[in-house]
Amino acid sequence: MNRNLLRFLAGRVVGMVLVLFATSFVVFSAVHLAPGDPVTFLMRGRPITPESRAVLTAQYHLDQPFLKQYFLWLGDVLSGDFGRSVQFHQDISTMITDKLPTTLFLVVYAMVIIAVLGLALGILSALRPGLIDKIVLVWTGMAVAIPSYIAAIVLLSIFSVKLGWFPIYGAGEGFSDMLWHLTLPAFALALMFAGLLARVTRASMLDELSREHVEVARARGVPEGQVIRKHVLRNALGPIVTVVGTMVASMLVATSIVETAFSVQGVGSLLIKSVTAKDFPVVQAVTLLVVAVFMIANLIVDLLQPLIDPRVALGGDQK
Repeated sequence: MNRNLLRFLAGRVVGMVLVLFATSFVVFSAVHLAPGDPVTFLMRGRPITPESRAVLTAQYHLDQPFLKQYFLWLGDVLSGDFGRSVQFHQDISTMITDKLPTTLFLVVYAMVIIAVLGLALGILSALRPGLIDKIVLVWTGMAVAIPSYIAAIVLLSIFSVKLGWFPIYGAGEGFSDMLWHLTLPAFALALMFAGLLARVTRASMLDELSREHVEVARARGVPEGQVIRKHVLRNALGPIVTVVGTMVASMLVATSIVETAFSVQGVGSLLIKSVTAKDFPVVQAVTLLVVAVFMIANLIVDLLQPLIDPRVALGGDQK
C-alpha cells in the first residue's frame, strides 16, 4: 500500500508539474500572440515614453529571445515573483497575498453552505420519494439554472436594500464582521453549486439504495438508520467527494462575479479589474493560481477515495 501510494503521488506530482509547465507556457505566450508589439499590449495602447518602454523591456526581458524570456519569467514565478501590475503599479505577489484571505474565507463559507444544503436536500430527496422528492427536484433545478450574478442581485435587493439585514458591500474586518458581511456573497456563490451537489447526492443515494447488499441488510433486521449510514451513505460518498473537489476550483472563478457584485476586494474582483484594464501580468498570475488549485483539489479527491471506499485502489480500478 505504501509503495502504491508513493508511486501514485510521484506520478501525480509529475503530471501536475507538466500541466503547470504547459499552462505557464501558453499563458506567457499570449502576450506575444496579441496584435502589435508586447510593450504596446502591456501598456493597453496608451502613449508610452521611451523611458517607460525601456523599463518594461527590462522588466519582462523583451530584448531577449522568446524562449529565454520565458525561462527567465518562469524562474521569477517559481521564486514567487510575478512581476508588477501595469495598472496598480504594485508587486503582484503582494497584491494576491493581501486579497487571498478574503477570497478563501468566502469560498470556505460557501462550501459549508453547499455541504449542508446539498447533502441534506440530496439525502432527503432520495429517502422521501413523492412530494418531497419533487419539491427538491424543482428547487435544485431552479438553483442550478440561476447564474451567480442573478442570485447576487436578488439577494442584494431583498436582504440588503429592502430589509437591511446585511451590508451592501465590503468584506468586513475580524471573523464575526466578515461572517456578517460575506453571508450574502456566500449564499450567492453557493446556490448553484448546492443545487448541483443535491442532485448528485440524490442520484448516488438512489443507486446505492437499489443495491442487493442493502436489501440483504434490511432483510436481516438491521435498523434503517444504520443501513443508511453504513451501507448507503458511505458508499455514495465517492461521486459526491469527486464533485465537491471540482467545485473548489470552479468557485475560485465564480468568486470574480460575486466579489464584483458585492464590492468585495478579493482575488476574483482583482481578476475582473485586471481583465477589464488589460493588466496582463495580473491575469497571468491569477490564471496559474486557479490551475494549481484545481490540480491540488483533484489530487486530494483521489487520495480520499480509497479512505471512503477501500475497494478503490490508488491509480487502479475497483477490486
